[in-house]
Amino acid sequence: MVAAGLAAAALPGVAGAADDPDRIFDKSTVWRPLTPNDKLVVYGIDDPAVAGVACWYTQPEKGGIKGTLGLAEDVSDISLACRQIGPVQFKDKFKQGEVVFSERRSLIFKSMQIVRGCDAKRNTLIYMVYSDKVVQGSPKNSTSSVPLAPWGTEAPPKCGDFVK
Repeated sequence: MVAAGLAAAALPGVAGAADDPDRIFDKSTVWRPLTPNDKLVVYGIDDPAVAGVACWYTQPEKGGIKGTLGLAEDVSDISLACRQIGPVQFKDKFKQGEVVFSERRSLIFKSMQIVRGCDAKRNTLIYMVYSDKVVQGSPKNSTSSVPLAPWGTEAPPKCGDFVK
């Protein structure tokens, strides 16, 4: 237990633009008798630059001794779903491919990124999650879209008006 706390303190997620994600739930995928199980964990985040949009992602987390000590490199299999959860309000202009959230996935070399773009023609926000390494990235990725729709009596903003 103490080792897990020390490992967590030594390896905090690299803060991206978003606050820390909310851990929603997890499901064990590999049972381990004496150490924590391998799990799939679902997290939720709010887009820090676009009120009314949230994303949820599922990522594997290694258990075992290496996972407990923070020495395991997590795989790049991450799924993503983003939705409009209220009236959309852009807080500022943003660049295509701007980082919404970033988190370290290994001791040094690997990170996970969630980035945002705008398909102005379809007035839809596009979110992509991928992992990268210092030397070689991973082609594994997941994409989600959020068509901007009216909420109550408010007409949706045009995302193209907020792209730098």
